[in-house]
Amino acid sequence: MAKSVLKQLKENEREVRRQLIIQAAKSLFSQKSFHEIGMRDIAAEAGISVASLYQYFPSQDDLFVEVLTNDINQIKSRLWETRRDLEGIAIDIVNFLVDNEDIFQMMSHFMIKGEKNPDTLRKFNVIQVLFLDMLDRALTRAGESHPVNYYSHAFFASLFGNVITFRNYPSSDASSHRESLYHVARITAKAFHDTLVSREREAKEP
Repeated sequence: MAKSVLKQLKENEREVRRQLIIQAAKSLFSQKSFHEIGMRDIAAEAGISVASLYQYFPSQDDLFVEVLTNDINQIKSRLWETRRDLEGIAIDIVNFLVDNEDIFQMMSHFMIKGEKNPDTLRKFNVIQVLFLDMLDRALTRAGESHPVNYYSHAFFASLFGNVITFRNYPSSDASSHRESLYHVARITAKAFHDTLVSREREAKEP
């Protein structure tokens, strides 16, 4: 019995330290660019040695994907919980990607660079599936009759690409910059909606 209690205490302590490291990484992401942060920086922020950090996270990518996993509930609570039309969903996605620079950069990192560690890649793919499933349900609530997965995948990929393309586009101020992104998002939403309506109309024709 005593061994069981001791084991549980050690597991609890380990989880507390893991969360401390994750929070330290998130704190740094809010202060610096994603690519400027190294494991030594995160260890210093968490108040532990680099060697100790690697005991919890074997690689930097492993830590990054844990940060994303930790944020999945935040994503779920902020996005697509209520009924919106397609344009509203597009604006929500743009706002989320712009307002959460750390998540945007980490998602871009894994989408472009990939990860040699199969376990880390598997974890990121789980996050992608959860994210796209939430979008799929949101589109269904918005009244869009669409092929499951492919429609939401294409819609999200288009919006993500819009943010990558125009996030640093020259503008007079931050407000007009965001409005430019909204404008492109509305065009994207309308294009997807009109294409779907046209296909449904064609399907009903004799």
